[in-house]
This record gives sequence, C-alpha cells and structure tokens, in this order.
Amino acid sequence: MGFNIAIDGPAGAGKSTIAKMIAAKLGYIYVDTGAMYRAMALYLLRENAAPEQIDGICQGADITIGYENGEQVVYLNGENVNAYIRTEEVGRMASVSSPNPRVRKKLTQLQQKLAADTDVVMDGRDIGTCVLPDAQVKVYLTADSHERAMRRYKELTAKGESCDLETIEKDIIERDRQDMTREISPLKQAEDAVLIDSSHMTVEEVADAVIALCQSGKQL
Repeated sequence: MGFNIAIDGPAGAGKSTIAKMIAAKLGYIYVDTGAMYRAMALYLLRENAAPEQIDGICQGADITIGYENGEQVVYLNGENVNAYIRTEEVGRMASVSSPNPRVRKKLTQLQQKLAADTDVVMDGRDIGTCVLPDAQVKVYLTADSHERAMRRYKELTAKGESCDLETIEKDIIERDRQDMTREISPLKQAEDAVLIDSSHMTVEEVADAVIALCQSGKQL
C-alpha cells in the first residue's frame, strides 16, 4: 500500500499548488482530483448537458491522468485538456456536476486505484472523508474568501484574462456554499485532519508544515 496524503479545502485555498510542491519534494505522485472533475465539467459543457441530463451524459467521458515531461496531463477521451479546464465557466459547471452520484462514483474509483499501490498526494473536496479515508496524513487547507479571490484574480490577470475581483469573490463564496451543503460528499474537515489556514502563510511555510506531518506519520 502506498503512503497517501489527503489535502481538502475550499476553492482557491492553494491546495493544488501545495500538493504539487509536496509531491515534488517527497518524490510522490500528484493527483489533482479537481482537474478530473473539471475535465468532466468540460465534457458536459461541450455536450450542452442540462443538469437533469448529467447522470446519463457523463457516462460518455473517459478521463485519465498521465505524465508528459514530468507534468501531469488530464486526458478527456484521449485529448489533453489541460489548457481548457481552468476557466471560470468550467469551475461553475464542476460545482453543479460534481455532486452527481454517477460522476463521483466513476472518478472516485479511478482515484482510489491510483492511490492503492503508489505514494500519492491527492487534493480535492472530500479526499480525507470519502476517497482516501485511511490516508496516513490528512490536511484541511483554507484561507479567507478575500484572500482566495485575490489569488485567483492574480492568476487570471497574469494569463491576460479580463476579470473582476468582486465577481470572483462572490463566485467563491457561492461555490463554498454549494460544496458545503451538497447532499453527497459535502466539503468538510475530516475528524482526524489537521487544519491549516494559509491566509497569512507563504506556500513554502504551508508545504513544510505538511511535510512535517508526513514525517510524524511515518514514525507512528
């Protein structure tokens, strides 16, 4: 069995950035579950799926993860969709589609298979509570909504995209509400997870804190 690190938390908390850094430092495989859900959302958008159609249409999506030149690549029906899954539109569709039981079951099985025999760092909304309940290290990473919105604003403007900070923060707050109140696998801190608020921490400080937890976990 692999050594598993589960990082959960709300949108924009820095989970992916931290998970990638930890995986690189420890030599683990990074599994971005959010990217997998975004790939599913992209597929549903391309298929013009209405909410009531998601249950059936999602079955046509084949989503896998591979690595090219050391970088994680998400494949949707054989197509590298890394360049298309980080838009705000896809993010909103992901919040709508991710609670669907068929969607969650399909992606959860793939994620569990990846973690069974490999040392992985996995981040998402319900990793420690549902996907990897037996993970050796569980972290709940958060930050206040304004800080998360500012990070997202800087990320988008750096790419040359036009965006509005106030709108981004409103979207984040609404996404939090949806993720925390959904019926299936809502966003919540696992009972045995360590809470880390990154609002006033550097990326390096957060990564070092998680790695310290891993070292403690291996000694138990």
